[in-house]
Formats: sequence, structure tokens, C-alpha cells
Amino acid sequence: MLGHTSFAKDEAAAVAPVEKSVAEKLVRELHGSLSDHQRSRIVLPFDDPLRNRIENNWHILNERVGSFFELDQQQLVRDIFLNLHSDEYRDEVWSQFVHDNKKKGATTPEEIFGTSSVALFSDESFDQFEFVFTGRHCTRRCDGNSVKNAAFGGPIFYGHSAQGFTEKPDHPGNAYWFQAKRANALFQMLDGKQQEKALKGESRGEKGTRTVTLKGKSEGIEGLPSYDMTTDQRAELMKVVGDLLMPFRAEDRAEALSMIEAQAGDLHLAFYEKEDVGGDRVWDTWQLEGPNMVWYFRGDPHVHVWVNIKDPGKAADKPVTKPA
Repeated sequence: MLGHTSFAKDEAAAVAPVEKSVAEKLVRELHGSLSDHQRSRIVLPFDDPLRNRIENNWHILNERVGSFFELDQQQLVRDIFLNLHSDEYRDEVWSQFVHDNKKKGATTPEEIFGTSSVALFSDESFDQFEFVFTGRHCTRRCDGNSVKNAAFGGPIFYGHSAQGFTEKPDHPGNAYWFQAKRANALFQMLDGKQQEKALKGESRGEKGTRTVTLKGKSEGIEGLPSYDMTTDQRAELMKVVGDLLMPFRAEDRAEALSMIEAQAGDLHLAFYEKEDVGGDRVWDTWQLEGPNMVWYFRGDPHVHVWVNIKDPGKAADKPVTKPA
């Protein structure tokens, strides 16, 4: 397992992914390589509702990478996937995907990766586009900032079942458990009243795309608000954010961070007592939610993470202050 450190804003230029980004160039290359038959099967209109769908274990289309694409096209898909992740975490994500997507008859990492599926959404000119990659414990997007108000180009999903379906309380070998450890370290910094406010019973649960529905306002968001935290606690909260962003490429991290910081005065942190694996009071399921974002980490029975971050726009122009 890697030695994990938080992502700092100065590690990446605060710009969104654009056409010149490596993954975007590769998406254009993939699109240009498609035969008429392939194009008819996997290229859909940009405004197709399927583009915004997300699940924890799914295939966006029936066509599988390993059987539908030529070998050079399969390599392009792998390179797109890898370039959506940070240099320091790319190998870990690859290993996680291969581990969780083993299928009968697929033995090599390339064969296992070939069980995934992709779709391309675009206008006729391909000026506006989005590549969506899916499989078990994985939904990733590459859009060249065609979706201008959403980090990652829209909702994403990641997860890991490292030691069987039901993991042990300390989640040995899990690629993403370090994020929960950072959040639990913040919980330990809270005083009794803060912990009482942060600790809830059951989480939102998983409901497909509805899991990441955004409230668009402060009302109804549960947990401890950031405006009730001390300066040191808020600094630790941003370290939690840094660890959450760390697996992803610099462009996506910077864009997501800018949207999170725009609502940083109204983020709520919640932990869920009834989903405590092993009863050790190390909270396996928790979430960070704001009016225009949710990062829901469900660690029971293994790790599933649902993410949706939107640009709060003018709503974030004024800082949120603690109610009187």
C-alpha cells in the first residue's frame, strides 16, 4: 500500500480538463479510429440521459472492450483510464479494478480489463463529448470540460472488495480505506457535543443515480457543519478532502477542489453508527456533503464511494456564517 499524503492545491494548476489533456487527446484518437459499425453501437447523442447514470456495478452498454474493439483500440481505452488517475495512485487503481472485475475465462490483467464497457457521448462535430467507462466498482468520465459545471464531468463511483465480500473491520488491503482513516482522525479531534452532532444512525443507502442527488441548499443536510468546527478542525477537514481527491489526475483534482472550496463554509460531515463493521467505533460509513456536493463513503460490508460535485456558482459568492 502506498504511503498516503494529502493533495495540496499548488500541486496542480487550477484549471479544468481541456482538449489538450492527455486523456482527452486519447478519447479523440479512439473516436477517430472507430469503424462505422463501432460508431453506430457506442456513440450516443451528448444529451442522452444515459450519460448521467451511475451504478456500483454495471456496464453502460452491452459491448465489452475486449471483444468489441481492435487491439490498438483496447490499448487506447486502457491508456484513457490510466490517465484519469494520478501518477502516484495509478497502479493502485489498476490493481483494484483488475482484482474486482475477475470473470470466468479472463485470466490476465488485460483480459480482465476487457470485461469493462465504454460509451461515447457527443454532438455531431465531437466538439462536445464525454467518454464514460464502467465496470464493477468503477464509473469514470473524461469530458474535456464539456460539462462545465460538474467536477469529473459528472457523478463517479469507485470501490474495492479487497478481502471477500465482507471485509474485516480494518479493511486490510483496501485501496481506499486510507480515506476513511483520515476522516476518523478528524472525528477524534471533535469534542463531545460535536461528535454527537456528527454521529447519525443509518446512512442514505445506495439507490443508483439517486444516491448522489444534490440538495442545492443547506436545509436537510445532516452532520456537523464546518462552521461549527475550530480552525484546526477545518484544516483537518481539508486534509480529508485532499485524501479523497488524491487518486485522480491533477486537472480533475484542481477543478473539484475549486468547487468544494467555494462551499467550504457549509460542508457537513456525518458518520453512521449502525454501519460500524466489528463494532469498534471506527466509522466505516461516512459522508461529506454540501449544498452542491456529496462524497458518500460506504464501508459496510466493503468500500463503495459515490461522488457528485457541482459548481455552486453565485450561491458561493457570499460566505456562509453560523446561524445566530
